[in-house]
Amino acid sequence: MTTQTTKRKRLLLGAMLVVGVGFGAGQTARALDLGGLVKKAAGPARDKAVQEVNKRLLAEGRKNQCSFKVDSDQLEPGCDKKLKNLANSLIEMKKKLSVSGVTDFKFEVSGHTDSSGKPEHNRELSGKRAATIAREMVARGIPQNEIISVGRGADQPLVTPDDTAAKKAKNRRYEIQVRF
Repeated sequence: MTTQTTKRKRLLLGAMLVVGVGFGAGQTARALDLGGLVKKAAGPARDKAVQEVNKRLLAEGRKNQCSFKVDSDQLEPGCDKKLKNLANSLIEMKKKLSVSGVTDFKFEVSGHTDSSGKPEHNRELSGKRAATIAREMVARGIPQNEIISVGRGADQPLVTPDDTAAKKAKNRRYEIQVRF
């Protein structure tokens, strides 16, 4: 048993004892967030695992980007292998997180656009594209309750200004990260 696991178990046991001891007539126990206590116990080891996983997921997402039809959430042909690779990476990262004691997370697919067009339209389009990628991940083995999608529009560009076709293309992307 690792030192980190031992610390978590001791903290959890201590919290359980506090709940059950020292309450006289008319007194009630306050609800304790035991999940929160366990999260705090995991601390640096958990944070390091999540940081490593997010770094790897960003790299895999960049390597396995699929294109969408213009102003649409329909994938261009030829994405199957990339989506399969991405799903396999998610499954692998889920295992890595589980070994590190991290189980209360979701994979967040965020969609991003370039700065062309109206912000409201870009946010809506990026949300639809992110939802498409999330559906594709579910179809390839990621449980639906473990993945969410959000549209960011042009709010988080990789390149500014995106005043050329190449720069705009870099900003049109999706990313997958672990979120709590």
